[in-house]
Amino acid sequence: MKKYFAELLGTFWLVFGGCGSAIFAAGFPELGIGFAGVALAFGLTVLTMAYAVGHISGGHFNPAVTIGLWIGGKHTAKEVVPYIISQLIGALLAASFLYLIVSNRSGFESLGGFAANGYGALSPGGYTITAAFVTEFLLTMFFLLIILGSIHKNAPKGFAPIAIGLGLTLIHLISIPITNTSVNPARSMSQALFAGGGYISQVWLFWVAPIAGAVVGGFIYKALFDKE
Repeated sequence: MKKYFAELLGTFWLVFGGCGSAIFAAGFPELGIGFAGVALAFGLTVLTMAYAVGHISGGHFNPAVTIGLWIGGKHTAKEVVPYIISQLIGALLAASFLYLIVSNRSGFESLGGFAANGYGALSPGGYTITAAFVTEFLLTMFFLLIILGSIHKNAPKGFAPIAIGLGLTLIHLISIPITNTSVNPARSMSQALFAGGGYISQVWLFWVAPIAGAVVGGFIYKALFDKE
């Protein structure tokens, strides 16, 4: 149970910190942190919680990562579903707290996009479903390669959270204008449920593309690089 609770807390921090930075701080007049700040915030959430609880659960905080690590031979099949459930609970709790905070702002009228992911009219830059799918697939695939490489027994010890956190930062710097960046079905699901409307009807892509990318990344690493 410690592992599942660690995944819940880690995913909570990822969604609360990453999406919270987008909701509260990205566009704040004159002092907003912008895309670069949001990208860094997401990276910092993973980096900090990987050090905090990664030694307990492995620090996945993402259903696609859990599945990719299983495919890559670094996670047991029996724990895939409990991990994903824990991650979803953590993400939904974080989104609930974000809603509580933003809805108590003076002059609050609506949630707007609530940092949810989308394509077409819901893409920040107006990118199509094809662009969104390819982006989420490729970036999650490379994210798994970064994770599996940095945790390999021959990699420098103690630096995996830094590589993974900076990798996630880079991913956001690339793709915030395209999809608002998912590479994480739990993060996408939690925000879509609160944003509602078209975000819910599009959330399937942010399950399918990241998981497909993670599976391919896991296969590639196991087949080509995970050698003595």
